[in-house]
Amino acid sequence: MAGGEDEGPEDLDRVESALDCFRQGHNCAQAILVTFGPRYGLPPEMALRLAAPFGGGMGGLGEVCGAVSAGLMVLGLAKGFTRAEDREAKEEMYRLAREFVGLFEERNGSALCRKLIGCDIHTPEGVEEARGKGVFRSLCPRFVRDAAEILSRLA
Repeated sequence: MAGGEDEGPEDLDRVESALDCFRQGHNCAQAILVTFGPRYGLPPEMALRLAAPFGGGMGGLGEVCGAVSAGLMVLGLAKGFTRAEDREAKEEMYRLAREFVGLFEERNGSALCRKLIGCDIHTPEGVEEARGKGVFRSLCPRFVRDAAEILSRLA
């Protein structure tokens, strides 16, 4: 695994920072991108804006978890390619993206928000069901933590 060393204090601080950001009311994608993005030159306000539509599995559609989407953005910031003809860099980026998503899925069984939380939140009824079950407070912090821990090793 890339960067497979044990997590150091800085990495643990990032994990806790992401969780704190989420608990303060930012969505899962924002919590990840604002925590890791500045390390790669992305200003915090821009990170929050960029990640805003990815919460709830892309705007509340229940698709790919926002923490996963933002994690992929962080990997792009850290190791992405800029030259279209650089096939080797593109292959490496895609390999790393698959590794990140695979590790997240190993921990959680899926990368899809609706499967992770067990509710279809793209309907008002689904949002109410999710709130009633408390999934945003009971399950989502784990997904933010897992994405942040994995990023601490890969990015």
